Amino acid sequence: MGTEEIDTIIPVLDELRAQGMKLNGPLPADTLFQPKYLDNADAVLAMYHDQGLPVLKYQGFGRGVNITLGLPFIRTSVDHGTALELAGRGKADVGSFITALNLAIKMIVNTQ
Repeated sequence: MGTEEIDTIIPVLDELRAQGMKLNGPLPADTLFQPKYLDNADAVLAMYHDQGLPVLKYQGFGRGVNITLGLPFIRTSVDHGTALELAGRGKADVGSFITALNLAIKMIVNTQ
């Protein structure tokens, strides 16, 4: 265990709320993904890859985008693996790639 939630996460959320952001949480991953939390949410911040991605894939495989925060550059990625067995066969679903690319472009425009 640790004290990151008390020492870091909650104070940051409180500061963001003071700046006018509407935030819920922190919430446990096993109960977060319910309509009562998601219906009015624009985003979900999962603290760990394996807490958020399974639900994202279940709800919208091929349309989801993984965003890595905390880097000195914008990084978005598809919601699936490399699927090298599909390479060069014209069978790959490009939906998640297009969504990830469009989101990266939107993020770039919004930082300028």
